[in-house]
Amino acid sequence: MPTYVWKGKNRYGDTVGGERVAASKEEVGRLLQKDQITVFSVAPAKGGFSIPFLKREKVRLKDLAIYSRQLSVLIDAELPLIQSLGILEEQQKNTYFKKVIKTIKDDVQAKRKHPKAFDDLYCNLIASGEQSGSLDIMLRRLSEFIEKNVRLRGKVKQAMIYPVAIVIFAVVVSVFLLWKVIPVFASIFRDLGAELPFLTAFVVGMSDFVEKNILFVAMGLVALVFLFRYYRSTKQGHWATDRLILKMPLFGPLLFKVSMTRVTRTLATLISGGVPMLEALRITSTTAGNVIIEQQIIEARKLVSEGKTLSESFKQAGSFPTMMLQMINVGEATGTLDEMLSKLAGFYDEEVEMAVAALLSILEPILLIVVGVIVGGLVVSMYLPIFDLMTKF
Repeated sequence: MPTYVWKGKNRYGDTVGGERVAASKEEVGRLLQKDQITVFSVAPAKGGFSIPFLKREKVRLKDLAIYSRQLSVLIDAELPLIQSLGILEEQQKNTYFKKVIKTIKDDVQAKRKHPKAFDDLYCNLIASGEQSGSLDIMLRRLSEFIEKNVRLRGKVKQAMIYPVAIVIFAVVVSVFLLWKVIPVFASIFRDLGAELPFLTAFVVGMSDFVEKNILFVAMGLVALVFLFRYYRSTKQGHWATDRLILKMPLFGPLLFKVSMTRVTRTLATLISGGVPMLEALRITSTTAGNVIIEQQIIEARKLVSEGKTLSESFKQAGSFPTMMLQMINVGEATGTLDEMLSKLAGFYDEEVEMAVAALLSILEPILLIVVGVIVGGLVVSMYLPIFDLMTKF
C-alpha cells in the first residue's frame, strides 16, 4: 500500500505531522480523525530515486526474531508500548523495517498493513496475546519459533550451496576452456594437418560455436535461469517443479522432512497460542514450502471443518508419515496436541540435520567425479591427436 505524508493539529492544539500507510487519502483522514487529529493536508510521500529490482522491501527472519524477543523483554519490563517501539525503531538498521516500526508506533494496530514484515501467523499470535493479556509471552514464543526457522533455513542452504557452487564452477571452467584454450589446440592441429578423432572433432566443433557466439552463450545461460524462474512463478510450473522436487533422489526426502518440520512447528505454535484450528491449518498450509503439501493441508482443513479429527483428516488428505499421524492421534486423545506437534518438530529437525550431513558426504565424491569427467574429457580430447601424431613420427 502507498505511504502518505500528513499534517494536522492534535487535541491539544499542537501542529503535528508524519507518515501513514493506507489504501487512499480518505482512509488516512479517517484514521487520523480516530486519533482526534484535525487534518490540514494529506499527500503521497515522495520517494527518492530507486531502481525497482534493487529496492529492498524485506525483513530478514533473523531481524524479526530479534525484534520479537526485544519487544517481549521491554513489555515484560512494563515499559509503555509506544516507548518500546520507539526504542526498537532507533536500534533498527534495516531502513524498510525501521519505517515499518515507525508506522506501527504511530498506529499500534498497523501490523496487518505490512504483510512483507508481519505474516498471518505473526499477526494472529499477536492478536491472541493482546486478547489474553500475555503479549510478552506470545512475542517470546514467536521469537523462538522464528529463530528455529532461521536455523532450519541455514541447514537447507548448507545442503544446497555446495552442489550449486560445484555445478556453476564446472560450467564456467568448461565454457572458458571451449572459448580460450581449445581454439589454440585446434589451430595447431589444422596447421599440422592432423586427423581428428571423433571426440576431438566434436569438442572442436563445440569450441568453434562457443568462440563465435560467446555473447549469445552467456546470454543463453542467464536466460535459462530467468526462464526457469518465470516457469516456476506460473501455477502449472509451480506444481510441476514442486512435484519433481519431492521425487528427486537425495534432495526429495530431505526437502520433505524440511516441510514436515515447518508444518508441525507452525501448527504447534498456533495451537498453543490459542488460534482456532481451521485458521491455524490455513496459515500452516502457507508455510509448507511446497505446493503439493500445501494442497494436502488445505484438503485436511476441509475434512476437519466437516467434523473429522486432525489425524483422520491428515491420513485421508495426503501421504503424511505414519509416526506423525500416530502422535497427532495421541495428542488429540490426551489433550496435548501442541506438545506432540512440538516433539514432532524437534524430531524432524534432528532428521534434517542428519540428512544434510549424509547428503553432503554422498554428494562430494559424486560431484567431484562429474566435474572430473567433464573437464578431464575436454583435456583428453585435445591430447588424442597429439598421441596419434607421435606414433607417426
